Amino acid sequence: MSITRLLRDWSFTQVGGGTGTQDGEWLPTSEFPTTVHVELLKLKRIPDPFIGLNEWDVQWVGEAEWAFKSTFTVTEEELRSSNADLVFEGLDTFAKVDLNDKTILETTNQFITYRVAVKESLKVGTNELLLTFASAFLKGRDIEKQHGKLGLWNGDSSRLHVRKAQYNYGWDWGPILMNVGPWRPISLQTYETRIVDVDVRSDVSEALDVKVYADLTISSNAMGHASFVLKAANGSVVASTTASTNSGHAKAHFDLPAGKVDLWYPVGYGKQPLYTIEAKLTNELGEVLDTQILRIAFRRARVVQDKLIDQEGLTFLFEINNIRIFCGGANWIPADSFLTTVTPERYKAWLRLMVDGNQNMVRVWGGGIYENDVFYDICDELGLLVWQDFMFGCGQYPAYDSFLKSVEVEVDQSIKRLRHHPSIVIFAGNNEDYQVAEQLGLELDYDDETSDFRKTNFPARHIYEITLPAAVKRNCDVYYHRASPYSGHGKPTTDRTFGDIHQWNVWHGSQEPWHNWDILSGRFVSEFGMQGFPNIRTVDYWLGGDKSERFPQSRINNNHNKADGFERRLELYLMENFKHSFEMESYVYYTQVMQAETLASAYRLWRRNWGGKGREYTAGALVWQINDCWPVTSWAIVDYFLRPKPAFFTIARELRPFTVGMTRKDHKKFANDRYADKFTIETKLEIWGTNSTLAEKKAKLEVTTFDLHSDWRQSMSWDVVLVPNASTELFKDTLPGQPVRTKTSEIPRVLIVSARLIDENGEVLGRYSNWPEPFKFIKFPTVEELGLKATVDADGESVVLSTDKPVKSIVLDVEGHDVKWSDQAIDLVPDDPQTIKAVGLDGREIKLRYLGDGTA
Repeated sequence: MSITRLLRDWSFTQVGGGTGTQDGEWLPTSEFPTTVHVELLKLKRIPDPFIGLNEWDVQWVGEAEWAFKSTFTVTEEELRSSNADLVFEGLDTFAKVDLNDKTILETTNQFITYRVAVKESLKVGTNELLLTFASAFLKGRDIEKQHGKLGLWNGDSSRLHVRKAQYNYGWDWGPILMNVGPWRPISLQTYETRIVDVDVRSDVSEALDVKVYADLTISSNAMGHASFVLKAANGSVVASTTASTNSGHAKAHFDLPAGKVDLWYPVGYGKQPLYTIEAKLTNELGEVLDTQILRIAFRRARVVQDKLIDQEGLTFLFEINNIRIFCGGANWIPADSFLTTVTPERYKAWLRLMVDGNQNMVRVWGGGIYENDVFYDICDELGLLVWQDFMFGCGQYPAYDSFLKSVEVEVDQSIKRLRHHPSIVIFAGNNEDYQVAEQLGLELDYDDETSDFRKTNFPARHIYEITLPAAVKRNCDVYYHRASPYSGHGKPTTDRTFGDIHQWNVWHGSQEPWHNWDILSGRFVSEFGMQGFPNIRTVDYWLGGDKSERFPQSRINNNHNKADGFERRLELYLMENFKHSFEMESYVYYTQVMQAETLASAYRLWRRNWGGKGREYTAGALVWQINDCWPVTSWAIVDYFLRPKPAFFTIARELRPFTVGMTRKDHKKFANDRYADKFTIETKLEIWGTNSTLAEKKAKLEVTTFDLHSDWRQSMSWDVVLVPNASTELFKDTLPGQPVRTKTSEIPRVLIVSARLIDENGEVLGRYSNWPEPFKFIKFPTVEELGLKATVDADGESVVLSTDKPVKSIVLDVEGHDVKWSDQAIDLVPDDPQTIKAVGLDGREIKLRYLGDGTA
């Protein structure tokens, strides 16, 4: 029988002594797996790098040499097994491994699992395992000297030669913290014959019947049998079979007619039934040698690239079980600078938050890691679709022989580990490497598919166009996409009519107004974003109690924003749109509202582009980013401590099953082509609704226009039908109450348009208030004129907001510890009160921030 036991008792030291430990001083680890920073921090031998400027006081850790040691006992019974292997699931990164003073392994890749046969090196009784880690930073610099410096965005250029989580080198949202150590489990496995691999694939036809194929690979050619049992979640057997092992393999096949098994659907479209397949290996005597259990599910997943009606290019959309899905979601970076501290509970909290925010896709970004198994398990359970990048990001990567050989092992292992997860629907070759090539003017001819790319100055094309697609095809049936972004069809990555696009012309690039999202759309927008400060409690955490630094432009606040030119960009968008204050709490508020408005606008306008079959002009929007790896001001919509920013809630509203959206635009018409001062300006209002369900929805559309500076209002309502799984145009006419203007000096009335979709039971399906922009020109009513109230119900957790005049971007808070709010950045109008849940309010007084609250 195959037996695996984890090696848990470890100690560590700084080789040769230094700031971390004395020479020869071995300190027990607090946990395992672990890394050096984590242990030193717990021992208070380094300051918290997440506070103040401490990041720069721990850089020596990544440039020192470290060792980890474990002594473990081996029994006579274990050594009677024919085989004994040590399995290293993850060593970060350059490690020499000695067993009983004999070198058994040298590693060069953080992402590879290494297995070493050690039966001849083990002894009955006490054995010693020693891991010595060289500095990945210094090794990378040495390799770079040998092979040459290459171009990149973010981090030190030596990272391109090192197969290590690239964000450790610093990014425009993350610190430089070079992790080192055994970051995944180490175990001893004894066995006669073991199961090397279980490859289970399902083919779901268009008719939704299921064929299941299982291929078992074993470690020897010994004769025996393999049993395969497919079980439902309740333990009932769906199908089973037995096969003889032959030349190290055993195969099984099940035909399951439609309805025999339940299909797996993305969240919002159906359930997520999960099955297990148990593969059991026995010898000719019937003795069990090894068992492996995989949790699987069945779904038909396709990336559809079809011609469009009325527009150039092709769709780029995901179809699950014959249902075309608008993918609203977010990009995922590693959840911590110190990976071993991310518990299953933290993973679940993050991913649950995405689902609670009505998101259905997460993109695992290519500068981090192939995530832990539990991450994908939770996505399977929740119905979150996964876009999985391979780990190459923002660089001109090499492809010399040793690098390529390491990559080949890495990707084979990673695909085999991940392929059974129903949530994973696409593998992408890299993050933005083709964009780097375009910007640097590298040798990149999209029409050339046959050259030896390794001989060009963009050698990694060999990896993305030959190595990776071959590995994906060999090991799984998941769709492969060369990069994100990638257009294909001979087009550059900025093309908006093919493939996916990273739309950074808001914030980066041409720094467009966020109101231009509709003309900045693409077939699938896999990155876009806007920065916003995190919760003030998070800011206070990184300030570490230093009140002299509690202003937006302080040195510590600057260190906790890693984006180049962030000061200019933040102020550009603030000055264009808001009358704002530089007092700390106010600056946090205004950047958060700016982020909330920007991102909600993108989802609102791009969902409008999901117009039904043949008109899926935009099929997905993944915001950059859902999370942070440390406390920081970034593009994240939820901060490091899992505190949602207001943008999280505005996005959640735009991703509800039913939404209503509006635009207002001024149309200037000249009397003739000779005079410049004879014209009219007419304001046009357009209204649409969206429905992500698969059935049409009858509703009443109520539209009320309010004058902010008087009691005037005008209402209209009519019955509408929202077509299934698409947007529906509902209104296009002049803005009610807005006179036609004939002079630029004529100031338009400040009219707020409130639209609500009401179902037959009176439930509000969706609401949206359209305000004139920029907000900085609005003369808001006084606090006394507003009549804004927040009333707490008897349950102590339901907060009813009401007002006498329209209010923009209400953010609720209290003194002291966090409250879990159900909504934020709320637009409120008269006679439409909204109820917000406030878990943990504990009787505290509610503070309301809103535009025009007197703070600016």
